[in-house]
Amino acid sequence: MNAYLSFGSATGIGSMPGGDAREAARTVTGSFEEFPFLAELPERGPGADMIGRTAGMLVELYARVEPSGWRLGDHPGRDTRRARSWLREDLDALEEATQGYQGQVKVQAVGPWTLAAALELRNGEAALSDPGACRDLAASLAEGLRVHLAEVGRRLPGAQVVLQLDEPSLTAVLRGHVRSASGYRTYRAVDRQVVEATLREAVGVQEGGPVVVHSCAPDVPFALLRRAGAAAVSFDFSLLTERDDDTIGEAVEAGTRLFAGVVPGTDTALSDPAGSVMGVRTLWRRLGLRPDLLAEAVTVTPACGLAGASPAYAREALAHCVRAARSLADNPE
Repeated sequence: MNAYLSFGSATGIGSMPGGDAREAARTVTGSFEEFPFLAELPERGPGADMIGRTAGMLVELYARVEPSGWRLGDHPGRDTRRARSWLREDLDALEEATQGYQGQVKVQAVGPWTLAAALELRNGEAALSDPGACRDLAASLAEGLRVHLAEVGRRLPGAQVVLQLDEPSLTAVLRGHVRSASGYRTYRAVDRQVVEATLREAVGVQEGGPVVVHSCAPDVPFALLRRAGAAAVSFDFSLLTERDDDTIGEAVEAGTRLFAGVVPGTDTALSDPAGSVMGVRTLWRRLGLRPDLLAEAVTVTPACGLAGASPAYAREALAHCVRAARSLADNPE
């Protein structure tokens, strides 16, 4: 069995409720002393949402808000400037909250295929409809991510930066389930080798640093993500079925870390921490894996982002992730 890259035992996905960057940074860093993340606050409006935020990172491509969504254009406008301003504000807040920090910190951006499914071309169709546009978008994103990671590294010089690529639309892209602008048809499925090669290029922007790929959709393609170079796969644990056992087992055997989303992302009554990770222990037994590998191979997270949660629940959910991870380490069986 290959060695796992070391990650913190618990972290968040990315989005948080509210619009106060400093409050969000304090909550995140107070909850995760080992593995904080750069909070995203989509309640602030267009440009703070995951698509707009990543569109603001693009190099020599720009996007603006239309009634139908984000559309690519020729020049940076108000929406691009707003997205970049909010990202700077969030980085300011994280830098302030992590003075002297020496551990891992996670930043998130939308991956190339979910971005291609969400961003529109001038004709109103998704960039996904045009292979050339997909290539241009992936290249622009890769360059933008390099700039972003360098900025994070400059602001947090003692931290090891972990990049998370959010790909909730990846399975739909692979299966040809992304709907066209009219809604009456779907775009053709993209060849798996093309998808894998593009993801490998996106993962490569870290230059050897760890990359997590996140999807809270069903049927996450674990094997493809592993081949593309992802050090870890982040997913909604409740959506797993026994059909996923073989690919998860192979990924774990190959040293892929699992970011298991076991804590609900919206307000609900939480079970005891041990109960939250009971399914992880059950999966481990079903796969025939050694219990002592659990803490080494699994990071506990919410099932998805917390933008739809109340601030009080978001704080409790993050704290619950830490307690659940401790339970998994203390009592893997």
